[in-house]
Amino acid sequence: MCGFAGLVNARSGQTADALRAVVQRMADTLVHRGPDDSGVWVDAEAGIALGHRRLSIIDLSHVGHQPMVSVGGRYIIAYNGEIYNHPALRRRLELEAGNRLSRWRGHSDTETVLAAIEVWGLGNALEQFIGMFAFALWDRQKRALYLVRDRLGIKPLYYGWERGSFLFGSELKAIKAHPAFDSVICRDALTLLLRHNCISAPYSIYQNIFKLLPGYFLHLSHEDIVKRRKVKPQPYWRSKEVAENGQRDIFNGDEIDAVSQLDFLLRDAVKLQMVSDVPLGMFLSGGVDSSTIVAMMQAQSSQPIKTFTIGFKDRSYNEAEQAKEVANHLGTDHAELYVTPEQTMAVIPKLPTLYDEPFADASQIPTFLISEFARQYVTVSLSGDGGDELFGGYNRHFWVKNIWDKIRWIPELLRSQMSQRLRSITSQRWDSVYSLVEPLLPMKFRTRLPGEKLHKLAEVLPANSIEAMYYGLTSHWKEPARVVLNAIEPPTILTDRNCCPDLSDFIHRMMYLDLITYLPDDILVKVDRASMGVSLETRVPLLDHRVVEFAWRLPLSMKVRNGQGKWLLRQVLYQYVPKELVERPKSGFGIPIDSWLRGPLRDWAESLLDERHLKNERFFDPALIRRKWTEHLSGKRNWQYHLWDILMFQAWKEYNNV
Repeated sequence: MCGFAGLVNARSGQTADALRAVVQRMADTLVHRGPDDSGVWVDAEAGIALGHRRLSIIDLSHVGHQPMVSVGGRYIIAYNGEIYNHPALRRRLELEAGNRLSRWRGHSDTETVLAAIEVWGLGNALEQFIGMFAFALWDRQKRALYLVRDRLGIKPLYYGWERGSFLFGSELKAIKAHPAFDSVICRDALTLLLRHNCISAPYSIYQNIFKLLPGYFLHLSHEDIVKRRKVKPQPYWRSKEVAENGQRDIFNGDEIDAVSQLDFLLRDAVKLQMVSDVPLGMFLSGGVDSSTIVAMMQAQSSQPIKTFTIGFKDRSYNEAEQAKEVANHLGTDHAELYVTPEQTMAVIPKLPTLYDEPFADASQIPTFLISEFARQYVTVSLSGDGGDELFGGYNRHFWVKNIWDKIRWIPELLRSQMSQRLRSITSQRWDSVYSLVEPLLPMKFRTRLPGEKLHKLAEVLPANSIEAMYYGLTSHWKEPARVVLNAIEPPTILTDRNCCPDLSDFIHRMMYLDLITYLPDDILVKVDRASMGVSLETRVPLLDHRVVEFAWRLPLSMKVRNGQGKWLLRQVLYQYVPKELVERPKSGFGIPIDSWLRGPLRDWAESLLDERHLKNERFFDPALIRRKWTEHLSGKRNWQYHLWDILMFQAWKEYNNV
């Protein structure tokens, strides 16, 4: 796992030393992503410079140094990620290329990537890669640049033109280090932060700088570089085609066959991702996803796997006890860290440095704490992310359709009145009522933070379609362009009907949209920045593209059944862990931001939401924000998500002096 940065400007006329100094400065902002080694490669005549920071995982020797030149000398790569099947690819390359490869210099996957591109070509090589990756590839022969991002968007990659220079890097801070960078905030992108608590790809917080979409590559030809053209990225792997083709070619085995096939694919994915030349472990929450991965790791290891859990004294947010039971059953080498509110809140000042564009998923805080804790013992950690998107694990995947089917016949006016009634009672009051009846409810009907969920339901009751209901559930501020001054909310994948796949069941359509938006824009950003902030590599076995493609061949009945998601994944897990250890209400990975904003974080929040500052800064409508802040403090409403969006932007802006 590493970080890279670079620039290309064929008309700059900069010397090699000047290019080297600039790209070194860019790459050094990513030292947290690669503390073990650094390198620079420059071709002043072509105007290209690549910089790299290395976190040594595979082949710790100097022959894994980057940027790396291919054996034939045609290609130079700066690469971030892991190709898990690279030993098998090496064997194929040796058989097919023979003497063309000469001798391998080492056993790094970077060398394998270059050889595959040189022998098979970039397009064919990408089809063979199993892994997570983002890289910049320079073709000396054609004087062309390629930027490539992995299929699911596990690794990040930003790019854009600034004053005649094409800049790119693993994080925005690398691009900002270039002297041509102009830090103009994109107000339109800011509306997306308020709607989704993150900035949706391909946008970034800065004008002219973009995220490369998952499964895409960008090709800048020599002519594009000379004429400074803005080129359009192209896909090499389409989630939409995978989903549509999968549902047209439905898995034709029975449930036993499906369990066997998923077990085989996941075990192989886990086995490949356990290869490491440095200590390796696993985040364990005790839920279905992480428990499945840990079980498969332990089943394929002769030594106890190191597992890590974070715990909270507040039982409504604590998963540590459940995780410990799973760890004891599997026999892992388990470590847990119980954190205090003070430790948790101490992370908040670090957030603008970790997430160098505003990011407002509050579970970023425990994610950083568990990463920091695990890094004391290991350099690589696997995680269970992706199971919800692939196997229908979010409540909305089965609630939206059920609710819509029940209320669609009710006139919109009446639904609006019902919504007002539900919201007239505070979430705390609803929680109190629920606590009285909870002991009488079956386990599958028990839930965490019921009052908050009822208020979410109330917000979408007036929706005029099932699509609008889903969009409402994935939105914080419902009209963010009213909050951000002089802004127009830009189109996204969620609002572009052409992006929606031809899938007959709306639950599958929701899962698809989560897979291509919420997963790469929120979940994977959260994990990547938190873990790389402490130089910890995270791997995601459930997002092996073979698992993704298989999941899309499954009928919905093997995912969502009897009001519960992840049916097939649970059947696989029950082969390793007793059902009663994992069949508990989903608690998520949050912290009590709502009460903290009324208590220990109140002064901090008040300073950032000061009405005079808001007026002077002219990013937001102060009246709308102050109204929500006042209602939140009074306990009348819980506006924690809306306020956290604003606070994360304000804190980020203050740190970056923009």
